[in-house]
Amino acid sequence: MAKIKITQVKSSIGSTKRQKATLEALGLRKMNQTVEHEATPQVVGMANKVGHLISVEEV
Repeated sequence: MAKIKITQVKSSIGSTKRQKATLEALGLRKMNQTVEHEATPQVVGMANKVGHLISVEEV
């Protein structure tokens, strides 16, 4: 399975509680923090929901 690298590029201030919870579930707590995940449908769906706050690239 492919891996993806997710980086938070915008602040979660002003986002809904649900979007903040999605960022926490992805493991993102700070600006410019990067995490790697397997590209499962669940992770890709979460990344799509907060796509305006993150950048995604394949590893």
